[in-house]
Amino acid sequence: MDLVKIAPAAVPPVCRIMDYGKFRFEQAKREKEAKKHQHNVEIKEIRLSPGIDIHDFTFKQKNAQKFLKEGNKVKVSIRFRGREMAHTSIGQSQMLKFAEGLEEQASVERPPKLEGRNMFMLLAPHKKKPAKPEGGAKADEGTKSDEGAKPDEGTKPDEGTKPEGHEEE
Repeated sequence: MDLVKIAPAAVPPVCRIMDYGKFRFEQAKREKEAKKHQHNVEIKEIRLSPGIDIHDFTFKQKNAQKFLKEGNKVKVSIRFRGREMAHTSIGQSQMLKFAEGLEEQASVERPPKLEGRNMFMLLAPHKKKPAKPEGGAKADEGTKSDEGAKPDEGTKPDEGTKPEGHEEE
């Protein structure tokens, strides 16, 4: 048995008599378990070109959507070659269009920026909203549409409407 400082920063310091080897083992075990449940955010890159076709563009958007659902950030890049450098506005409009297509899943963390011959933009997934408390669920019940409600007895739903092109005889 050893005298172990549990909280040395506390005033007065907290100590406990215990088996130090067992304490270190359990502490390492807790750290390992915490590491398992941790998610490291990676940056995935998607490369576009100024003259990209519609199918390729949507395919790359779907890949970006998959990366964002996994919780990763997406770096969108365009490399301008030769004469394309004179038309960087085309690349910028492609990037903005790309971000617009993913605005439900992501927000633009870094807007398109030209660095040399490359243009970069960084998209980050939206933060997950915390679950509402149980008291909030009761408030939502009153806002539901009245699907099961009966219509007023005095009015008929199709009263006064006639299909077009039909005349009464």
